[in-house]
Amino acid sequence: QVQLVESGGGSVPAGGSLSVSCAASPVPSSITTMAWFRQAPGKEREGVAAISTGGGGTKYADSVQGRFTISHDNAKNTVSLQMNSLKPEDTAMYYCAARWAPWFTGRQLVFETYEYWGQGTQVNVSS
Repeated sequence: QVQLVESGGGSVPAGGSLSVSCAASPVPSSITTMAWFRQAPGKEREGVAAISTGGGGTKYADSVQGRFTISHDNAKNTVSLQMNSLKPEDTAMYYCAARWAPWFTGRQLVFETYEYWGQGTQVNVSS
């Protein structure tokens, strides 16, 4: 059983920056992709960014491309999301996720393809 624990988050004004991190333990070698999803009240969970744990491939939602950066530290088994130029519409609970499906199978931002989830960390962006 893979456990994912998020940290970071908080409240910032629009235009500000925040970073969220996720510590995974244990991390079987068969975990191929880690990602961040978010869910705002009354909205569906959406994929934000994903990263291949083996090859460094990344994928971003159009809404965050150029503003968010996902990174993975193999030695520390952590995945981080640096969020810049934050907008009020970025306000949501942010969840870390991990999956078995190989990177080449695609659908990296589809939540149904992920087996493991963290409890989430709240990000609030005020206008």
